[in-house]
Parts: sequence; C-alpha cells; structure tokens
Amino acid sequence: MYHDQVLTPIKTINEYNAVNITLGLPFYRLSPDHGPNKKMLNKNLSNPLSLIQSIKFLDKR
Repeated sequence: MYHDQVLTPIKTINEYNAVNITLGLPFYRLSPDHGPNKKMLNKNLSNPLSLIQSIKFLDKR
C-alpha cells in the first residue's frame, strides 16, 4: 500500500504510538507518524510520543 492509504487506519488504531518506516533502502529511514498542524503552532499542544517511539526504535538497532 502507499503511505497515504495506510496512515488513516494506523493513526486511528495507534493514535500517537506509531512510526513511519520506509523499507527497501540500504539504511533505516523513519519518521514520527504525524504531520504539520498550523492550528497547534506555538501553543505547546503537540504530543511527542511518536517522536519518542521513533528514537526508541532506532536505539534498538
């Protein structure tokens, strides 16, 4: 499946506990599972859990 087709069900099931991983590359490419949200800018409302999960994933490798 394409990246955009999978994001909606993954975010629905896992909320902020998901990580995007790109397969087929000779290196690990991953990113937090979130996108930009201009409504939350400079309001200290962001949830860092997906970023933390990304770092934990890399730490295991």
